[in-house]
Amino acid sequence: MKRRFRIYYPFVNAGMQQVTTYRVDWIFYLLGNVVHSLVSFFIWQAVFLSGSEETLNGFTMPQMIVYFFLIFISDTMITSDASMMIAEEVRDGSIAMRMLRPVGYNATFLFFELGGKLLTQIVLIVPVVIGVEISRFVLSGVVQFSVLNLLLFFVSTILAYLINLFFSICFGFLAFVIKHIWGTNIMKNCIVSFCSGAMVPLSFMPDALKTVFMLLPFASLNYTPVMIYMGVYQGADLLFYFGLQIFWALFFWALSKLLAMVSAKHLTVQGG
Repeated sequence: MKRRFRIYYPFVNAGMQQVTTYRVDWIFYLLGNVVHSLVSFFIWQAVFLSGSEETLNGFTMPQMIVYFFLIFISDTMITSDASMMIAEEVRDGSIAMRMLRPVGYNATFLFFELGGKLLTQIVLIVPVVIGVEISRFVLSGVVQFSVLNLLLFFVSTILAYLINLFFSICFGFLAFVIKHIWGTNIMKNCIVSFCSGAMVPLSFMPDALKTVFMLLPFASLNYTPVMIYMGVYQGADLLFYFGLQIFWALFFWALSKLLAMVSAKHLTVQGG
């Protein structure tokens, strides 16, 4: 374990240094997510105010507010830039150095991003969680905070991040073929955001479509952790969705390993 830590600590340190070096970029990234959450809040507030019903597909207005601020937390925690990192390294030729290093290919991305996320969570997550719980208390008059749900939320979010990381690595291997994936990556992010419930809760989908979406890996990214925090998933449902997250994490991990071996045989770079 100590040897593994010594090997991968430089990647963690590099991730931290990137955040602290490009502070303005990091701050604007966080502000962008905050603005997105606020826009979602005002849109859904307008939707509720325009109707006569107190609930929409099982959500009250206070629950919808909590939902989208929890989406902000989960989305910040699970974000991965692995696909664009791979594409940039293919473009400039540095991908060869990464593949020649005597370390795990996937692990280099994991530990690099871990460094940046440690700082982000320390600065951001605690105050946002406190704000969410204060909002829930003010809106409902009842303390709804659950330590167990918070811990389960973090476990689910870790699994969601692993799914997103390995999926992003798999997607990044497109760069081995088409060389530049900036446009396709934007399309991928939009599709994932919609299918994960980050734009519209999946409970708003038609029943047949919701069933399909819930089985896809994308629901495990945002919707599942948020539903766990809000206490919607209990008992058998909780075990099922945890099992589904573990399945997709292992699936994309294995697929990324396979694609790494196959893609390396067809690698050509534009730089280097």
